[in-house]
Amino acid sequence: MSLSLLAGIDWIGFLIAMVVVELTPGPNMGWLAALTLREGRKAGFAAVAGITFGLSLQLLAAITGLAALIAAAPTVFGLLHWAGVAFMLYLAWAAFTDGASAVTADIGSERGFRRGVIANVLNPKALVFYVLLISQFIDASTGPVWLQSLILGLIHLSIAATVHIAIVLLAQTLGARLETWRTSLAARLVFAGLMVAIALWIALTPPAA
Repeated sequence: MSLSLLAGIDWIGFLIAMVVVELTPGPNMGWLAALTLREGRKAGFAAVAGITFGLSLQLLAAITGLAALIAAAPTVFGLLHWAGVAFMLYLAWAAFTDGASAVTADIGSERGFRRGVIANVLNPKALVFYVLLISQFIDASTGPVWLQSLILGLIHLSIAATVHIAIVLLAQTLGARLETWRTSLAARLVFAGLMVAIALWIALTPPAA
């Protein structure tokens, strides 16, 4: 693989954005913690595998669609740029308003895996996430869009899996404190503010087409 393919990627910005998105309290975080507390780490790890597999399917769909879209209309980068800004602002609002406690998890390992897959395959936000946010860091002039999308997507999957595994490991240790932090106003304000900052950064950074 030529290093020039990755030369146009803003790695610092990409990694910061991915880590902030994954650390933001949300449904997967609350559900994983509740499932692990009730069923144990085996069920929690099975759910992490399901979530990761579901996101992988969304990534493959996004890569195919994004590559086809760019090939058909190269100027679409400008539209994706501002759509990415809007999506980050939406995520900021969702982070601020999501103060509900996690739904009690009363399912075992096998169903935990299945629920993780289904929840992420049927979640349109996952596909939108890959299409809009991954595209912000692609430079079509340095190489194939699909390959850059795949590399960035796999890195995101690694970050997401790491965060989800950490939640499973911490759930039994921290117990209710993890849920209290997840639903706290302070946590929601901090992460909403970080996402707004990322949205502004994206808005002020010209799209690499």
